[in-house]
Amino acid sequence: MQQKLRNQLWTVANTLRGNMSAGDFMYYTLGFIFYKYLSEKIEKAADEVLQEDGMTFKEVWGSNDEELKEALKEECIQNLGYFVEPEFLYSTIISMIDRKENILPALGRSLKKIEDSTLGQDSEDDFGGLFSDIDLTSQKIGKTAEEKNRLVSDVLLNLNEIDFGLSEAAEIDILGDAYEYMIGQFAAGAGKKAGEFYTPQEVSQILAEIVITGKTRLKSVYDPTCGSGSLLLRSAREGNADTIYGQEKNTTTFNLCRMNKLLHGIK
Repeated sequence: MQQKLRNQLWTVANTLRGNMSAGDFMYYTLGFIFYKYLSEKIEKAADEVLQEDGMTFKEVWGSNDEELKEALKEECIQNLGYFVEPEFLYSTIISMIDRKENILPALGRSLKKIEDSTLGQDSEDDFGGLFSDIDLTSQKIGKTAEEKNRLVSDVLLNLNEIDFGLSEAAEIDILGDAYEYMIGQFAAGAGKKAGEFYTPQEVSQILAEIVITGKTRLKSVYDPTCGSGSLLLRSAREGNADTIYGQEKNTTTFNLCRMNKLLHGIK
């Protein structure tokens, strides 16, 4: 499953980017993967919570039961750290694509809704500004509105065909592994510039083993130049660290790190 997901994701990214540089296309693709993950995760979690009520997330949100809606929203924010209404889910955007609509305004609102749902919450530092690097008005994704809409729609449609394996056993970090693989593949295409955001897995493994030599467990791990977080996460995983700390000067790269961290189930 892990290798299959890796191959599927990279095929989508590599096929659709056209003349766009790997570095530029990376932030869009990885951001959309993360958006799909958050959408599927919250819909799955909400449906499970509502099983006893015999309703689904979308059915509840189409009802007039405001009390149930508010209770569900609070539970999702408490357990997941964020909330997004059904009208802003990835599946809703796909339905708009199927109807041949311009999805860019709705997609932009959806990404902002996820960020805004965490304002004033403990998770605000995790999600605030997380999608700020996805510029849906950029000339890089198309010269005209039609070209932009076509490219983004194609990426979302292709990602929609891929099973992220959220129902698999929790200990098999399928999507987190694939996400790191994608960062590595994009890094290979970016050449020397990749050193700004990615440490090759082989190097990360050696450094992690050096850090934990003679220790059975690490209290915490800190990386002052964490990049996309691959070395930080590997060191924490190898050392069973209780807490991780990372900082990064480049905001775009730091957003990648936050996504990477959340995909690995670390808050």
